[in-house]
Amino acid sequence: MPSLPQEGVIQGTSPLDLNTQLPYQSTMKRKVRKKKKKETITANVAGTKFEIVRLVIDEMGFMKTPDEDETSNLIWYDSAVQQEKIAELQNYQRINHFPGMGEICRKDFLARNMTKMIKSRPLDYTFVPRTWIFPAEYTQFQNYVKELKKKRKQKTFIVKPANGAMGHGISLIRNGDKLPSQDHLIVQEYIEKPFLMEGYKFDLRIYILVTSCDPLKIFLYHDGLVRMGTEKYIPPNESNLTQLYMHLTNYSVNKHNERFERDETENKGSKRSIKWFTEFLQANQHDVAKFWSDISELVVKTLIVAEPHVLHAYRMCRPGQPPGSESVCFEVLGFDILLDRKLKPWLLEINRAPSFGTDQKIDYDVKRGVLLNALKLLNIRTSDKRRNLAKQKAEAQRRLYGQNSIKRLLPGSSDWEQQRHQLEKRKEELKERLAQVRKQISREEHENRHMGNYRRIYPPEDKTLLEKYENLLAVAFQTFLSGRAASFQRELNNPLKKMKEEDILDLLEQCEIDDEKLAGKTAKPRGPKGQITHYVVKLLKKP
Repeated sequence: MPSLPQEGVIQGTSPLDLNTQLPYQSTMKRKVRKKKKKETITANVAGTKFEIVRLVIDEMGFMKTPDEDETSNLIWYDSAVQQEKIAELQNYQRINHFPGMGEICRKDFLARNMTKMIKSRPLDYTFVPRTWIFPAEYTQFQNYVKELKKKRKQKTFIVKPANGAMGHGISLIRNGDKLPSQDHLIVQEYIEKPFLMEGYKFDLRIYILVTSCDPLKIFLYHDGLVRMGTEKYIPPNESNLTQLYMHLTNYSVNKHNERFERDETENKGSKRSIKWFTEFLQANQHDVAKFWSDISELVVKTLIVAEPHVLHAYRMCRPGQPPGSESVCFEVLGFDILLDRKLKPWLLEINRAPSFGTDQKIDYDVKRGVLLNALKLLNIRTSDKRRNLAKQKAEAQRRLYGQNSIKRLLPGSSDWEQQRHQLEKRKEELKERLAQVRKQISREEHENRHMGNYRRIYPPEDKTLLEKYENLLAVAFQTFLSGRAASFQRELNNPLKKMKEEDILDLLEQCEIDDEKLAGKTAKPRGPKGQITHYVVKLLKKP
């Protein structure tokens, strides 16, 4: 008698066969689901030699991409990049340099642009030592030296190569007649009465983050480096002019002195933290709030000088981008500032590629905070790339429909059609601006939650100070725009740019009212503010 098959076993198979078949059968019955690829923020750091940049990228959870990958969310370069590079970026990408920032980061350009602002607003730009650019201003300098001789005064001048860095080629002179007339040099009055620390001269490396030039946004990091000379300071005289360890505070110069002190703590040695320095000021009854206020004002006024150049260069790289859209550029700048004995800050120079070397623990601690807090403020999201592609598709469709609409409105179209077309165009412009304003509000809310040790110094919360800065910006733009295209000037004066959300909503409501009128309906104001004035509506019609 044949044996019956075991319960649950398919006839003609062994239990071993069954064990191998059942999972396969159950897989066939299930709907196959593909795992969603996890989105990650990518960073291309092939352009940096600094290990701290890579460590911070890892700490942020970003994925480093191959050197040749140009599609990364974040791209970091130690040196400035070509404008073509910025022009090729997608809207979801971020690169750590602005075009046009060289206008304040090259010594000769900074001197030239500051001179123009000093002529217009001398009382606002008293933080720059008197400066001459050789060879163009050689004669003016010699005339100044002659005036000093008549008054029987003698001053010391510091001479720098026009595009030098790291203290190379710097010297001190007291006899201006000896300077060559044809060399490309920057000559500045030397500040002979600096604030001293334990008998040493020092300067401050202040870190600044610029996240946008349209609109301008500036953040100041509330820590930095105090970099001290390595020879006790004696005011310059004929016998000590060549003692650069005494007169120069550059780390790249003083690190070669055998007296340079490396220390693991922030309150000793030849390099210290600004956090410690502010505590020192407070302990010695100095006004710390005024110290930071003066530093902030110096930084903002300097970047106001740069803003017209940076904005123009950025728009040349990114044509067609609506004002207020997400910036593809950001920049971490290193401001070098000297304090005189009255604690007045003086601007020495600005570095657009500040060193992120970490020779000492204090370097690591300060620079890690500068970078980490900056990347958090930028708010780079995994969804940025996907949203950008969707927006590009929507823009292409909108342009297509817009072209079709234009085709229908050829000369000869009725006045009614033309009015409707203008009204729709106005509504689209308002809606676009409204979206931009809401994005700006959202960005500001994110910044307020993620500033860390940064503080927003432009735009400031103080309305009086904001008005003062806006007046200076107007002067900077007037200087820059003289002789430039009228279309660029009109764009800068676009009334929509300064409107708040409620103003735009009011104008949209007016558009709806006008739309109803054209459709032959009775127009009734629906908003809480009622009928909008004719003047406000006409703002949109201004060229």
